[in-house]
Amino acid sequence: MVLLTMIARVADGLPLAASMQEDEQSGRDLQHYQSQAKQLCRKLNAQSPNRCTLEAGVMSFHYVLEHGVCYLALCEAVFPKKLVFGYLEDLQTEFHEQHGKKVPTVSRPYSFIEFDTYIQKTKKNYIDSRARRNLGSINTELQDVQRIMVANIEEVLQRGEALSALDTKASNLSSLSKKYRSDAKYLNTRSTYAKIAAGAVFFITLIVYVRFWWI
Repeated sequence: MVLLTMIARVADGLPLAASMQEDEQSGRDLQHYQSQAKQLCRKLNAQSPNRCTLEAGVMSFHYVLEHGVCYLALCEAVFPKKLVFGYLEDLQTEFHEQHGKKVPTVSRPYSFIEFDTYIQKTKKNYIDSRARRNLGSINTELQDVQRIMVANIEEVLQRGEALSALDTKASNLSSLSKKYRSDAKYLNTRSTYAKIAAGAVFFITLIVYVRFWWI
């Protein structure tokens, strides 16, 4: 289930709206995760991945960046990714429509706290068992949630490394992987040609041998 939702401005990490499951309902102390969520929002920038999952033990943070705003949710690690990103996309669409133009001008934290009403309503829709049975019908821009970047929340916060740096490393690894596949394909092609050439040389030698020694 979704235990914590936070909406923040990317430019400075200013919290714009939030909603947290009551401790007695969830049976967990979420203050630590709330603190991590705020730290994470302050580390984001325009170069950060626009979709990301950060593992936090039995929990996971998921976020979406759109129009300079971060939409972040804390869920149990087993909660379906497609559901949570569908939920965040839904919040993004509604929040941008209602408050998008005001976001750059506010200076007070939680200036749009009234948006919690919509957050609560949307959360119930995505927790509902019918939504779980219809994952394929959720309207989301994500064609493949498995391709969303995954990192570890503690490593990101303790190292003080910007998520943009992690994104660059992921891109570099992807490029190296593509280069490796390209090189392997090239070597396989050369190996095939070498085998064909060896076969051709053997065949020609055999013809010459038969012609001059047996005729």
